[in-house]
Amino acid sequence: MIDITDKIQHIIEKEKISEGFVIVYVPHTTAGVTINEGADPNVQQDILLTLQKLIPENDSYHHSEGNSDAHIKASILGSSVTVLITNGTLVLGTWQHIFFYEGDGPRHRMVYLSINKNR
Repeated sequence: MIDITDKIQHIIEKEKISEGFVIVYVPHTTAGVTINEGADPNVQQDILLTLQKLIPENDSYHHSEGNSDAHIKASILGSSVTVLITNGTLVLGTWQHIFFYEGDGPRHRMVYLSINKNR
């Protein structure tokens, strides 16, 4: 899991967006995006360990590429999050950060942002 919060905040500042919202979208079937605690890296480790326990890499999957677990994990985490922007800042809870999840890599991945500003 890669913390992408600061990169998104930097883009919002660069684009001078003071009010609105941003949609963070990952167009990959074995990657995802989620919001969770960013202060303690053990939380991300716990999430990954729990996903591994719930959805083991090698099981009786039918998908021939051998990455079914990554598809399932990405589906659980989701492919997008929406975050409000107020006073030029992402509206996140005290401990919340935005994370990109890679389930089948390393690979070249894209994260898309759609920033909508209030008029």
